[in-house]
Amino acid sequence: MPILKASKKAARKSEKRRERNQYYKVALKKALDFAKKSNYSEEKVQEAIKVIDKLEAKGILHKNTAARKKSKLMAAFNKAKNSAA
Repeated sequence: MPILKASKKAARKSEKRRERNQYYKVALKKALDFAKKSNYSEEKVQEAIKVIDKLEAKGILHKNTAARKKSKLMAAFNKAKNSAA
C-alpha cells in the first residue's frame, strides 16, 4: 500500500485510467466483433474505423496499432466484398 500522499494520489489516478482504458478497449473489441458478425458490412466497418480513430486520438491506441487494425479490417472488408460479387 502507498504511504506517501502523492503515492496514494498516483494510485487513484492509475486505477481510474485503467478502468477508462478497459472501457475503451472493450468498445473497440465490440466494434470489431460487430463488423465481423455482419460479414464486414460497410456500415459496421465504418463504425469500427471511427472507434479506432477516436482511441488513437485519445492516446489509448498507438498510431501504428491503429493503422494495423484498420488495415486488417479493410483487407477483410475487401475480401468479403469481392467474394460476394
